[in-house]
Amino acid sequence: MPLRLALHDRRRPLTEAELAGVPWLSHLKPDEYDRAAPELRVTRAEPGELIFRMGRPVTYWFGVVDGLLKMSTETADGQTITYSGLTPGGWFGEGTVLKREPYRYNVSALRRSLVAGLPADTFHWLLDHSIGFNRFIMSQLNERLGQFIGALEADRTPNPEQRVARSIAALVNPVLFPGVGEVLRITQQELAYLVGLSRQRVNEALHALAAQGLLRIEYGGLRILDLAALRSRQF
Repeated sequence: MPLRLALHDRRRPLTEAELAGVPWLSHLKPDEYDRAAPELRVTRAEPGELIFRMGRPVTYWFGVVDGLLKMSTETADGQTITYSGLTPGGWFGEGTVLKREPYRYNVSALRRSLVAGLPADTFHWLLDHSIGFNRFIMSQLNERLGQFIGALEADRTPNPEQRVARSIAALVNPVLFPGVGEVLRITQQELAYLVGLSRQRVNEALHALAAQGLLRIEYGGLRILDLAALRSRQF
């Protein structure tokens, strides 16, 4: 059986359709676009495959073209702490790229996923030359701060409905993950991995949220009916 090429060695340029789905490219002027777009690469990650590992030097700024990724760390005794799921349209790790520091977390694929990358040097060139790109990054950082505050609150609540609701709201955040839309393509088992609850508890919480009219459980995913209520502390 032939050896599978490493993730980096499987990369290729983006297609026109894939480029059209990169949210920050529309913020660039023509000369900035012409500099950045040819530098973008995309690769397919298989379930469980690491996009990058904690402690490795930063090389790319990454984005999800399609699929589902997980951001996590491992404790000294081998337990996994999950920080966030990463859904289509989302670009992540800009803080690490800005500081050019080693990654402080792992990112892996929960399912077969397409992952794009912009070289760190090109990222910094855009910061130096593009006002539109800087505004996009500022918006990302501001939204990311709110997301992690919400994740901390969700992790501390004993109410599984609130915990699941806030986690779903984070996964469909229209600023951070503009490629998701109204339907979140996720299985209950994948959601259980991200939320840190059993599949049975997640199933019960989803049906309770559906009964309140906040979402609808569909084949292959969840249709979001009231994002504001999912985000709120009380519903």
